[in-house]
Parts: sequence; structure tokens; C-alpha cells
Amino acid sequence: MCPIFKRPIFIIAILTIIGAGILAFFILRKPAEIKPIENTKNLAVVEVIGMSAEGREILSYSYLPNGEANGNGGKKIVFVGGIHGGYEWNSVLLSYQMIDYFDKYPDSIPDDLTVIIIPNANPDGVFAVTHKVGRFAIADVSTSTKILATGRFNANDVDLNRNFDCRWQATSTWQSKIVSAGTKAFSEPESLAIKNFVLKNNPSAVIFWHSKSNAVYASECEEGILPETLNIMDAYSNASGYPAIKSFDAYVITGDAEGWLASINIPAITVELKTHDTVEWSQNLAGIKAIFEYYGDKN
Repeated sequence: MCPIFKRPIFIIAILTIIGAGILAFFILRKPAEIKPIENTKNLAVVEVIGMSAEGREILSYSYLPNGEANGNGGKKIVFVGGIHGGYEWNSVLLSYQMIDYFDKYPDSIPDDLTVIIIPNANPDGVFAVTHKVGRFAIADVSTSTKILATGRFNANDVDLNRNFDCRWQATSTWQSKIVSAGTKAFSEPESLAIKNFVLKNNPSAVIFWHSKSNAVYASECEEGILPETLNIMDAYSNASGYPAIKSFDAYVITGDAEGWLASINIPAITVELKTHDTVEWSQNLAGIKAIFEYYGDKN
């Protein structure tokens, strides 16, 4: 053997070169062995669309069509929960259950639709009855009827569903009570966030979840009910089993969000759950799918 091969430093150098070559071989091969992630077309994009009166985030969860980076293509369908805060906390839980469902079954959303969920349009009202920011459990909800009632309003004691620009007036009604509708239309940061979101996204339809009148209501303002609003009211009603009612007439409502949407030619319906403490998931999932079918490829 040549004396040079007996030197330890030379042997170490040779082994280092061989090891580096093997490492480089596997590094260069690795990209070809990585399989692309499948079924990522409808992962939610979470955005802050505004802040509450007390500074809590109002979030939207967007499920975008396959290949879309920002959801600009196709029709946009928006679902909104919790505009009456902790008083109607089950509408918030329903919204989060819808998010969980689409995370698990993204293919249930048609490829040509962008679906956007705003689970909690009144986070201050929800916090008042749960002391939670974001998600909460039923066990977190106060059992005090007084606290639950105050949770209907935002931190400024304004009924947000009386603060929109359709027949707005400074005071309005809720059942037999007089409630504040703010100092002007869109005076509250929460309703202004919804307004800005709608004007930016121009949705094809908006569905609001409330409780507990057990019905699907159409929306209207000065020009009456849009024909398409009647169509989606019937679609949701027929699928879910909630009765379809064209106009809410139990008492006079002014400044509601659905009416404002009607005034700018965007169909909107109100889905009222049967109780204040159930999400009635199977009924609402059927209604959601009926809306998808209505706005799917055939349109």
C-alpha cells in the first residue's frame, strides 16, 4: 500500500468527500419524491374585516374556488352570525360549526362559488355573556336572562340590526322595548365593518342567522322585495323545513341589515332558528346546500 493511504488525515478527507457526495445525491433527489398536497382548493382565508366598539376583531372565513388566489372569480355567498351577540349566541355556534364542516368537507362547496362566513358580527355582545374572545362552549354562556338580554347589544348599548341605512331612525323597537339605533346609520364600528365588507365584495346573496322565530324571512326596503330574494327564501325554507315568510310583521323594525342590502339590490334573507340554545345543524346544512345549488353552475 502507498504510504500516503496510511495517513489518517488523508483517510478522513476521502470519507468526507464520499459522505458529501451521498448527501448531495439524496438532497438533489428529494424534490422529485415529494408528492403535492391534495385537496387544498377550499381552505379558509381568515381576515379581520373590522373591530368592535371595545376593540375585538370581527373575522371573515373565506372558502375560495379552485385556483383562485383571492376569490375575485365566481359568485360570493355570505353567511353572518351573531349580529345580536350573546342574546343569539347559538347563531355564532352554528357559524363555527359550518366552518368546521367545510374544513372537513371542502368539496361540498361548488367550484364556482366563494363562500364567506362572518361567525360573530357582535363580539362585544358575545363577550358580555361568555367572557370569551373567539370560540366558546355552551358551558361558557351565562344562564342569567338579564345578562343574555344585554348581550344583544354592542358595547355602546346599540342594537346593531337597527343601525343600517334602511328607514333608519335614532330609536327603534325590539318586541315591546325601545332600543337605541345609534346616532346615525352606520355609527357603530360593527355595522360599518359589515357595510364596508359588502361594498368591497359585492356578494350575490347574504344569509343572516338569528333566533328564535322559527322562520325564513325575505328582506325589503323602499322598493319592496327583490325577486331573487323570494327565490332563495323558498330554496332555504323548502330544504330546511323552516316556514317561509315574506315580511316580518310582529312589530316595526327600522335600520335592519337585510333591508339595507335590499336597498342596494343584494338579495338577503334572515334565518330564524327555533330556539336560543340549539344550532339545528341538519336543517341548516340542508338550507345551505340548497343555496349552493341555486347559485351553482346552472346560474
